[in-house]
Amino acid sequence: MSYLTEFAPGAGRLRPRAFFASDAPALGLDGVWRFRLAGSAAEVTPGFETDDFDDRGWGELPVPAHWQMHGHGAPAYTNVRYPFPLDPPHVPDENPTGEYRREFTLPNGWPEGPAVLRFEGVDSCFAVWLNGRPLGWSTGSRLPAEFEVGGVLRPGRNVLAVRVHQWSPGSYLEDQDMWWLSGIFRSVTLLARPADGIADFFVHAGYDHRTGAGTLRVETGDGVRLTVPELGLADVPADEEHVLPRVEPWSAETPRLYEGVLSAEGERVPVRIGFRTVAVEDGVLKVNGRRVLFRGVNRHEWHPDHGRAVPPETMRRDLLLMKRHNVNAVRTSHYPPHPAFLDLCDELGLWVVDECDLETHGFQRVGWRGNPSDDPRWRDAFLDRMRRMVERDKNHPSVVMWSLGNEAGTGGNLAAMAAWTRERDPGRPVHYEGDRACSYVDVHSRMYASHEEVDLIGRRADEDGGADSTDGGGARRRTLPFVLCEYAHAMGAGPGGLTEYQRLFEAHERCQGGFVWEWIDHGIRRTGPDGTEWFAYGGDFGEPLHDGNFVADGLLFPDRVPSPGLAEYKKVVEPVRIGVADGRIEIVNGHDFAGTGHLEFRWSVEEEGVAVAGGRLDVPVLAPGERAEVAPPEVPAGKAETWLTVRAVLAADLPWADAGHEVAWGQGLLSPAPPPPARRPGPVTGKDGLLRVGPAVFEERTGRLLRLGGLPVDAPRLDLWRAPTDNDHGLHGRGTPDEALWRRLGLHRLRHRLVDVAVEDDALLVRTRVAPAATDLAVLADFRWWGDGDGLVLEVRAEPVGDWDCPLPRLGVRTAVPAALSHVEWYGGGPGEAYPDMCRAARVGRFAATVDELQTPYVRPQENGNRTGVRWARLTAPDGTGLRIDGAPAFELTARRWTTEDLDAARHTHELRPHDRVYLHLDAAHHGLGSASCGPGVLPEHRLTAGPRSLTLTFTPYRSAP
Repeated sequence: MSYLTEFAPGAGRLRPRAFFASDAPALGLDGVWRFRLAGSAAEVTPGFETDDFDDRGWGELPVPAHWQMHGHGAPAYTNVRYPFPLDPPHVPDENPTGEYRREFTLPNGWPEGPAVLRFEGVDSCFAVWLNGRPLGWSTGSRLPAEFEVGGVLRPGRNVLAVRVHQWSPGSYLEDQDMWWLSGIFRSVTLLARPADGIADFFVHAGYDHRTGAGTLRVETGDGVRLTVPELGLADVPADEEHVLPRVEPWSAETPRLYEGVLSAEGERVPVRIGFRTVAVEDGVLKVNGRRVLFRGVNRHEWHPDHGRAVPPETMRRDLLLMKRHNVNAVRTSHYPPHPAFLDLCDELGLWVVDECDLETHGFQRVGWRGNPSDDPRWRDAFLDRMRRMVERDKNHPSVVMWSLGNEAGTGGNLAAMAAWTRERDPGRPVHYEGDRACSYVDVHSRMYASHEEVDLIGRRADEDGGADSTDGGGARRRTLPFVLCEYAHAMGAGPGGLTEYQRLFEAHERCQGGFVWEWIDHGIRRTGPDGTEWFAYGGDFGEPLHDGNFVADGLLFPDRVPSPGLAEYKKVVEPVRIGVADGRIEIVNGHDFAGTGHLEFRWSVEEEGVAVAGGRLDVPVLAPGERAEVAPPEVPAGKAETWLTVRAVLAADLPWADAGHEVAWGQGLLSPAPPPPARRPGPVTGKDGLLRVGPAVFEERTGRLLRLGGLPVDAPRLDLWRAPTDNDHGLHGRGTPDEALWRRLGLHRLRHRLVDVAVEDDALLVRTRVAPAATDLAVLADFRWWGDGDGLVLEVRAEPVGDWDCPLPRLGVRTAVPAALSHVEWYGGGPGEAYPDMCRAARVGRFAATVDELQTPYVRPQENGNRTGVRWARLTAPDGTGLRIDGAPAFELTARRWTTEDLDAARHTHELRPHDRVYLHLDAAHHGLGSASCGPGVLPEHRLTAGPRSLTLTFTPYRSAP
């Protein structure tokens, strides 16, 4: 097994070519294979590849699959660090090795002559035998490898044997922030290759945006003919240039594909053709002559039960979710996806940055010493990976940029990859974030640049390429388009700051959007003894080296339920802007290519969340970039707080959503709530050490609330703490993380001291001092209670004492009510959670949910579930008893069956155990979320700085729902 110490990428393989299906015979070899896992390469089975080897004592494993996901070994997660010593090209002797055997019968009528055995993906290195004969070996886990087998096949029974090693020299090139998983995880296929068939082809379909003409040429073998009925091309030479005076171009918004056929004497190949031209002009990336704005996501391949062996139906579901959430672009981080995914991108319409299977990030930890990117011994392996990606995916119109890989430093091998790619395919720009000098790339790409820096880059004022850049090349860099290949780290609650990024993208022509990190949490589904499901992350499988829940950083939870972050992203990147303000409605078409003819605009008027009128809005069809003012509907003045909402929905079914699907919305206030009637507070009365204030009873000595009507309610206390979010942890942020500041100060262990209790002007005044130990910082809080009809009013005034040098997590009161009050209805922002810098998706309305439904099940428990701008909320028990809480004018609401301390202590959702109470947080303000788990922290305007704050609430108990 000398290949386990070689720099070469493989041996015995055929040259790379396009992925395509044809009418030539094919035999799928997916299914159940015989399998044995050896502990190392030295413990493999002698003779396992022979025809007569007896494998009846072996186990079974499905193909495609990872063996760790089926109980053979265990998954392991690291972000940057290699889980083995940096000793290239050597790997540890402890090298789990999977041995696979598959018997198959060649179908009757299988043609003699050339045939290809194709592996779509094997992690990380494999050698293959057919009928006892060695075919070769290969590295490059997420790239295809083909072997010629025509002379080895035989009629009837054939035996395929494959040996797969977890570690190989190729592992040094695959340090891609993901679970280390092994095996044959993509399909295996046997393909007949007719001698007079089509070996390969490259579709060149350009579009001239000035004339509307298309040019079509298919680079392929001699004698191949092309037929495209819709274009009037019937059996024409494929390799000639065909000029078509009028074609419909392909774009992510209008994914027009023309169906055609390539034919040779021995084979017919269906092709899908999308006309489009990609170019960088005047420092702007354009497709078909128009600037494009990426509303993108980074996408690892992931399934919580199958790992990177993602079923085709799951890929389609992902793409439908993307389209329905206004995502228009995907970066295939950090390797080429399954080829079926790109077929779907062509069909449904998404821009794709196709990224090579390359990352050497772990060398950064040793100052990039020995980094393969600049070691000539690795050059063939680097070029091999690029060739295999480009050749496989070159015919996809959705692919608009080639990416050399990710976080592999810099060096001559990367430059060589770029040079080869430009020569092979000059029609697509080359991307690579690590080339800060932009010496061999066509776009300036960055990760997690701050808003301030993006603004500088947009104004071409970024002199040094960024705060962490020491590279030169500023003059060239400033002539290039700018893309944030990663931003807005979607780990846990968040990300915050999306709106501010989008404003910069839309303000600066050079700033062409970005790709949120990332699409999905990579949690692995586990089931507890009681049947409770939860999702595992790094460290849950006993890994000696791991990076915890940093693998759970997506806009989808592992089970593909959208997170609040995805709802926020959908709103922020809406391709249509709807402004409702000052008695007018403004519609702006933000599409790059599509008009608004596919949309219908609907309006509704709600009084305190109850619909009172609605209809269709007459909006002219707008071309990209056009705007129009529309007269608002005439509606009578509301008797309560009244809002007008305008929605843009699909007018008819599209391939990715049904008619009525909401694309965008806007909302404006028509009339505010009338002021409450003036009432004289009821008197405070006392007896037997108790005080009665309205419907409530207090302890006279302490001013502590004991009962509210018939409800036992925990006395509200000032609260400053929240269970830190992943962004509060600031795992890879700038400066000291917020959580570290808060814990250092002791905000998680506040102490309360009663200062005074008094009755003044028919109100009970309770003054407290709230402070952490070991500091003289504090917050003085005055609780003023008085009766108001059937309700109890609380006015809280908080005043910080001392020089606070950090923001507060939250400021409000914490209380608890009986667990039976499990149904919540509220009027305010909803339906999902919201925080100061993640609240665009919250619209004003009337919503209802159970307490359990208010929780957001982040893979690692943390602060979640806040509802913003709540005017009033009702908590109701099944028997109709309940509590209404009104704000003056509004408050932030969180309701949970566990405490903040429970959330703070838990590592997984299944560790949270409900109490016999519902814990309420009624807040005046919250600190923002930011993106500091791998990006910028909370912007200044969203920081909760220490200062005077007030909160006014009215509590009204009731025995039957109003």
